Amino acid sequence: MRHKVAHRKLGRVTEHRISLLRNQAEALLRHERIQTTVPKAKELRPFVEHIITLAKRGVAADSEPSRTLHFRRLVLRDIADRTVVSKLFDDLAPRFSSRPGGYTRLLRLGFRRGDSAEVAQVELVGSEYTPAAKTEAEGAGEKPKPKGVGDRLRAAAERVRRRKGGEEGEGVGDQVKARTKPPRVAQKRTTPTKGKRGA
Repeated sequence: MRHKVAHRKLGRVTEHRISLLRNQAEALLRHERIQTTVPKAKELRPFVEHIITLAKRGVAADSEPSRTLHFRRLVLRDIADRTVVSKLFDDLAPRFSSRPGGYTRLLRLGFRRGDSAEVAQVELVGSEYTPAAKTEAEGAGEKPKPKGVGDRLRAAAERVRRRKGGEEGEGVGDQVKARTKPPRVAQKRTTPTKGKRGA
């Protein structure tokens, strides 16, 4: 029995599990929110919060450069990307300087369609990151990319109309109707009647 054994195994060996947590922590610190399954999210929270605490200690020890370097190296053991580490020390750690803990928030989003796994969103508390504002700033004046099959078909129809020069009367619907085969009519089978073979 696994009495008093902490942490979930997540169906992985130790090296794979640690690698998974490091990758997810790096993605969370870079994007400030990620989606994953609930058990992975619950394992990720203490892992990331320990890293943020180390960064806070490094920022607090700013007067002693050797201690700051020490904490930066401790963080670099788990986060390999130096740009993420610099973002952590420059932006995120000062943001959480007055907060004694609880830097992440876990929001349950429902169940994944493929395997019905419960999905959660892990995000940093007090994050000013808003993906909607980012897409509005980047794509001002641009149409959003089509997501579903219907949207893709409408976009393709619009491209065909523009290519044709926008002629009135002949739309994509007319072209599709012209290309489609007429519906099959069930034909009555004729079978030879019994008894009239030899005659």
